[in-house]
Amino acid sequence: MSVPAFASLLERLVFTPGRNAKLALLRRWFAEQPDPDRGVGLAALTGELSLRAAKPALVRDLVAARTDATLLALSHDYVGDFAETVALIWPVREGVNAPPPGLAEVVEAMEVTPKGELPAMIAGWLDTLDANGRFALIKLVTGGLRVGVSARLAKTALAEWAAPRVVVQVDAIEEVWHGLEVPYRPLFAWLEGHGPRPDPRDAPVFRPLMLAHPLEEPDLVGLDPATHRAEWKWDGIRVQLAATAGGRRVWSRGAEDISAAFPEIVEAMDFRAVVDGELLVVRDGPEGKQVAPFADLQQRLNRKLVTPRMMAQHPVAVRLYDMLFEGEEDLRALPFDARRARLEAWYARTRPARMDLSDLVPFDSLDHLAAVRAGAREAAIEGLMVKRADSPYVAGRVKGLWWKWKRAPLSVDAVLMYAQRGHGKRSSYYSDYTFGLWRPDGNGGEELVPIGKAYSGYTDAELLWLDRWIRNNTTARFGPVREVEKALVLEVEFDAAQRSGRHKSGVALRFPRIARIRRDKPAEEADRLATVERMIVGGGPG
Repeated sequence: MSVPAFASLLERLVFTPGRNAKLALLRRWFAEQPDPDRGVGLAALTGELSLRAAKPALVRDLVAARTDATLLALSHDYVGDFAETVALIWPVREGVNAPPPGLAEVVEAMEVTPKGELPAMIAGWLDTLDANGRFALIKLVTGGLRVGVSARLAKTALAEWAAPRVVVQVDAIEEVWHGLEVPYRPLFAWLEGHGPRPDPRDAPVFRPLMLAHPLEEPDLVGLDPATHRAEWKWDGIRVQLAATAGGRRVWSRGAEDISAAFPEIVEAMDFRAVVDGELLVVRDGPEGKQVAPFADLQQRLNRKLVTPRMMAQHPVAVRLYDMLFEGEEDLRALPFDARRARLEAWYARTRPARMDLSDLVPFDSLDHLAAVRAGAREAAIEGLMVKRADSPYVAGRVKGLWWKWKRAPLSVDAVLMYAQRGHGKRSSYYSDYTFGLWRPDGNGGEELVPIGKAYSGYTDAELLWLDRWIRNNTTARFGPVREVEKALVLEVEFDAAQRSGRHKSGVALRFPRIARIRRDKPAEEADRLATVERMIVGGGPG
């Protein structure tokens, strides 16, 4: 498959809004494209393609050498997406008649070409392609396609494409996925019916997580204390620890390998099991182990390397919820109570460092459980998990088995201060909003200080209204950022407020989102910083 064919796929995916239509495009593409190019394209769509030699700065230098720097900056500001800007502004060279490269050719060349020869090679490719092809090439070599296709959607399309030759569920593909390498030849052979199911053997692969549904008022009717179990919903990140004869991995809930960021957890995984839990920063306190706010954990996230000092300042541990495998025995078909008993017995024998068990929360009535939940915010806990005692561990969000009963959100009325264009389909709209609250300025007046940024919660109609308002009320420009007149109030919901030395206001919000536009409220009547400071609470119980 050539880069232009991949470009055509990307363009159709971008302009195809429906999920079923995207699946149809992907199924057709898997059927029509040859190996190994289709595997390379699949890796790019799922975020698994890593070209270590490719850096956005390299492409930026290339286009800067071919165009006027001011024109490039203005074009990028207008278009929003860098790859699209380069694709459109790249000057066409007369007399170029070389054929466009194939996907596998691009990947191989990027890996083996000396660093000093990369700019000329990429420039040559860009010269052979049209605007759509250039866009695809730049996205391919720098990453971040953003075409509305998640890894899960691509794997779902694979499962649908395999039928009726091979009847396979998407979770079966998920289970072998991390034992495969690009361009996935064994996977395609299996799904086409002329090869065996790939065997991850002893590889520490990711197993799809079981997820919970939000607990709504009608769901409370069926929560019999005799048939359900409750646990705290801790405010960290969900992780799966896979320790097998083939290695050790710490997986995020999105199947991202985060082992390098948490080497002390990997070191503690001196066992043969797959367990499910919550990664937290936990410190010794006057009353024993104390769970730190999520902001502390953020200091460790998204890092490829961590220093001993960072590990000492932000010590992490895993609070265990469930057990999927003990040794080579698959426990997922067992009911929750049986898996919990196995987990407790295993933990008593093994006592792995930096791990403990998440306690079950006893309750004898719904009123009792509601009272327990009401105290979650004071204890700096997200809320409760409620699980059916007989529930097997099944992948995905199956309604009626696991519930999450989060504490009620907090909210403030904040003033819109800055806006920036989004990415992908939102690159034409100002959809990322920075908002602030009032505080004394030291001179008898008040000033606005930013407390957070949100890019969700609003409807399409509200997005259009906000975009138009921002364009009509811009007071200053800082690259892609627009400062606006301090006149529009937004009601912002969030899950928690935490101290933060990285923000001018001294606070950070957990999961902020726009609840509504307060066109009825003058900016001077927005909330004060002291309001959100009173919402800050300490760490949770040990």
